[in-house]
Amino acid sequence: MSDLANKKCLPCTVETTPLRGDALKNFHGQLSEGWNVVEEHHLERDYKFKDFKEALAFVNDLAALAEDEGHHPDIHLTWGKVQVTFWTHKIKGLSESDFVMAAKCDALYISRKGP
Repeated sequence: MSDLANKKCLPCTVETTPLRGDALKNFHGQLSEGWNVVEEHHLERDYKFKDFKEALAFVNDLAALAEDEGHHPDIHLTWGKVQVTFWTHKIKGLSESDFVMAAKCDALYISRKGP
């Protein structure tokens, strides 16, 4: 599991700018292979589940995690699948907190499904 999962999300300051180039690649490299950076703007990943109920339980746990961290994803729930998308609206791009939350999502998924 990435060390990012042990960090806390931090609010943006006026100096915060979207991650680009090497910084973006560095953070992306710390995530599991399932995460995709889309147009240097957002992170996206699909999680698979055996049924709707299991997927919904993951969404509920993720919602609680997002509230605790103060950083919220877009979530698309369908039967047996949850798509999670992160980006930092305030800066219209990706921040370190997006990668922290992505790593925390993976940790949550593993805790529910096993390695």
